[in-house]
Amino acid sequence: MRVGGLASGMDIDSLVADLMKAERLPLDKLTQKKQVMEWQRDDYRSMNTMLSDLDSFIFNEMTLQKDFLKKKVATSDSNVVTATAGPSAGNINTSVEVKQLATSTNWISGGSTYTASPPFSVDTEIELKVTNGDGTASMVKNPDGTETDVIKLTIKAGATLDDVLKQLSDKRELGITAFAEGGKVSITKNDTGSASSIMLQDDDAKLLFESFGLTHTAGVLDRTTTGMDAKATINGLDVTRASNTFSLNDITYTLHQKSPTGVPSKVSVSGDTDNMVDKIVKFIGKYNEMIEKIDEKLSEKRYRNYQPLSDEEKESMSEKQVEMWEERAKSGLIRSDSILSGALTKLRTALYTPFNGSGVNEDYKQLSQIGISSLNWQAKGKLTIDEDKLRAAIEDDPKAVYALFNATGSKTDTESQGLLKRVRETISGTVESIEKKAGKPTSVNNSYTLGRMLDNMDSQIDRFQDRLVQVEDRYWKQFTAMEKAIQQSNQQSMYLMNQFGGGM
Repeated sequence: MRVGGLASGMDIDSLVADLMKAERLPLDKLTQKKQVMEWQRDDYRSMNTMLSDLDSFIFNEMTLQKDFLKKKVATSDSNVVTATAGPSAGNINTSVEVKQLATSTNWISGGSTYTASPPFSVDTEIELKVTNGDGTASMVKNPDGTETDVIKLTIKAGATLDDVLKQLSDKRELGITAFAEGGKVSITKNDTGSASSIMLQDDDAKLLFESFGLTHTAGVLDRTTTGMDAKATINGLDVTRASNTFSLNDITYTLHQKSPTGVPSKVSVSGDTDNMVDKIVKFIGKYNEMIEKIDEKLSEKRYRNYQPLSDEEKESMSEKQVEMWEERAKSGLIRSDSILSGALTKLRTALYTPFNGSGVNEDYKQLSQIGISSLNWQAKGKLTIDEDKLRAAIEDDPKAVYALFNATGSKTDTESQGLLKRVRETISGTVESIEKKAGKPTSVNNSYTLGRMLDNMDSQIDRFQDRLVQVEDRYWKQFTAMEKAIQQSNQQSMYLMNQFGGGM
């Protein structure tokens, strides 16, 4: 603590504070410059967030055929059969008559002798082989990464019946469900089909299943109920499958129950035009929103007389005044930025250059041919849609419209690339350039240009603050010396007064 002015009567605190205000002016300028740079960095990052959001929308909603080229499926009797269609399915009508549903194979004991303990006095490994309902062997991986059809289980000594049945059910490769009830053991194959089997590979396996009350012939567990294959007639063609769900020509049928005699169900597949139109409309909306926001930032007015406020200045202003001031101070920080203005030019080029790659239809090789065109020059490249024309193009050739947007093409030949691929590459390049300049929230300052400048500014501020401490100390030393001199002068005056009759 410093106390001044006792001898002089002067307000030394105020004098030093006023002197330091003048000394701090360069520091205030540095602090304001740092704040402006941080606001500028945040503006760049907000642009990157918006660009990344558009890129994510394109990737999640428009790049995959299964999402973009969706099919609509209608079924006359969903209680009998339902269906879904992939993007390569044709627009067809089918007649489906379900003759038989697929069922699972069962093994049920005639009564178990296995009660409280396994038939082994020590931990025993058993070996099984399983054939699935479709006739394929169930495989298991060895520790060395190779595959085998021999499935091994270790039965612990002292395990109960429920312990062993749970172990059988939990062994994923077996694909069975096993439980005991009323003195009987039930084993059911989880999949359907007529080819299911369980082969007991060694004597210990045979002994274990015999203890369940199950029988086997030549090492194959005797089935109580043999699973059945699904049977249906589709457009006059007899189809047999191990599962009630199967695919033909990218159409997946799911059978639910047997058809009434002589009454087939009708399944029709058609293009989901509404889905494709909706996604394109959403993309254009997001693209226009992005163009508008970037253009606003590029043309935003810069108010150089409005610098960031200090804490003292904020205290003398109302909350609304501070808000309005900072709105002006933050304006125009990335005005006419070359990275963003270059990105707008590249995006326009990406969308307006005709597509000449694989899958091109000469009638639909550019946006204007499917009803998407640019507005007037004042709109800065925003797009408008004629939905009727777009819908007509999709209904005429949806795969060509998909290729126009999503063809992979070649990196060395941009015209062979779909429009969205070009847009995503432009966005990726822009995001990378902005990150080099302004980083991202997880970046350390020395990894991007503005961050290094901020670090340098922090160093300047630290050095200047150290200098201010020295300057303030010097002022106090000077005023303290003045106080001492005044005090000495006062003491001398008092002494002289006393010598010349001050005591009379």
